Amino acid sequence: MSSTEPTTGTVRPYGDTTGDGMVQLSFTLPLPLGPRAEGAALQLARRMGMDRPLLVHSKAVGGTDFSFFVVYGAVTHAVELSEVEVAERDYPLLSAKECDAAIDVRLGRPLVVLGACIGTDAHTVGIDAILNIKGFAGEKGLEYYKKMRVLNLGAQVAVGDLVRRARAERADAVLVSQAVTQRDAHLTNVRELSAELRAEFAEDERPLLVVGGPRFDASTAASLGADRIFGRGTTPGDVASYLVHALASEAAAVPAAVLEGVA
Repeated sequence: MSSTEPTTGTVRPYGDTTGDGMVQLSFTLPLPLGPRAEGAALQLARRMGMDRPLLVHSKAVGGTDFSFFVVYGAVTHAVELSEVEVAERDYPLLSAKECDAAIDVRLGRPLVVLGACIGTDAHTVGIDAILNIKGFAGEKGLEYYKKMRVLNLGAQVAVGDLVRRARAERADAVLVSQAVTQRDAHLTNVRELSAELRAEFAEDERPLLVVGGPRFDASTAASLGADRIFGRGTTPGDVASYLVHALASEAAAVPAAVLEGVA
């Protein structure tokens, strides 16, 4: 968190002037486009706390049975910053060379990482950004790390198959990316995977379960049975540093003599 970022006080959305509360809201109603649907859209906006909402766009979608709306107006709500809870990073960020050195000192062997998209999820962009050597946001993926053995199993991997592969490969960590969220499929899949990992492995042998995706809430890791949840904007360095922190608990304190010349 930036040292200049405020942590107390009340904030409202900014549109034309500070604190005017102006927001833009878009949604779809299961009604054919017309005066009744437009009236329903405005009433919904008012009930959501929008003052004097304006209907700025409407369009029929899905044939004639649905309507899409964009509404603009001022919300009456405000947020007290002191009541906002965020998941702070509780481990240091390490370079690739520092991670390799830490793994070498604390584990004395390569750190084994399995990655996959599970269930029906075929969106591999996220898992590839973390694992593939080309990486993301100017950082090399985990395949670049000399002391990590990375296996990217790709898309639509069955939970049972992933658990069996984790056993066969003696995985230290299982990384799962989930982008398909219809009917909370991402939550169901993670809970199922967590349960099967715990059934297959003794607690002191179980690989870390690390989950990523744009619709996850980092604060729900424990309730889903995951060890860590990463959201939008996560880089390979974030994940690598966490794995080193969690799997080699003293890695962040590797003696300076070991790190000398690797930075």
